Amino acid sequence: MINIQPRFKNDVVIFDIEGEIKRSDITDVTLHQLVKEQLDSGRRKILLNFDRVEFIDSFGVGEILASYISTHNLGGKLKLVRISKKLYLIFQVTMLTKVLDIFEDEEAAMKSFF
Repeated sequence: MINIQPRFKNDVVIFDIEGEIKRSDITDVTLHQLVKEQLDSGRRKILLNFDRVEFIDSFGVGEILASYISTHNLGGKLKLVRISKKLYLIFQVTMLTKVLDIFEDEEAAMKSFF
């Protein structure tokens, strides 16, 4: 089960994600849908906090990529923070480390928006 809670700092939307981002959770609202809602409301700075994400499958990788593309196409910025070493390997293998801005701590990620 995945739990995604938005919070706001200045004009940045931070999504605190907890659990597993995988296909079996598609009955829930998806990460991409939540990001699109924020984009539709005019917000263009999105930070995904992976501090409590335990697992991600190819569906989850697709959700992150779709969120990045939607944000990028509207001139926004999507960044990731606090990714475990195990998940970082997945991003390396899929070459997403070359596309996504990934930060170790929230303060550094927040500063990078300004």
